[in-house]
Amino acid sequence: MIARIYRPTRNAMQSGQARTKDWVLEYEAEKPRSVEPLMGYTSTTDMLQQIRLSFDTKEEAVAYAARNGIPARVVEPKEKTTKRMSYSDNFKFGRAETWTH
Repeated sequence: MIARIYRPTRNAMQSGQARTKDWVLEYEAEKPRSVEPLMGYTSTTDMLQQIRLSFDTKEEAVAYAARNGIPARVVEPKEKTTKRMSYSDNFKFGRAETWTH
């Protein structure tokens, strides 16, 4: 079973950066989840999906996987590319878009 090493992204509902600095090792699903017919619960027989290990650096996570014989796939985080803009740029004269309320 292959493990995935990644750095989690920030929650879209909150502005905090908690738990986004650590690297996480999680096992990928070996079997798809199934719906229990009587109650409609989603269940799985794969217990390794419940394991989630946190590491301070990517190198620690890769070393742990190599030391324990876990085949791992590293997913690099995407870097944020935003254009820095000040509030006064919304009202400047040579603005590309029209200003609307």
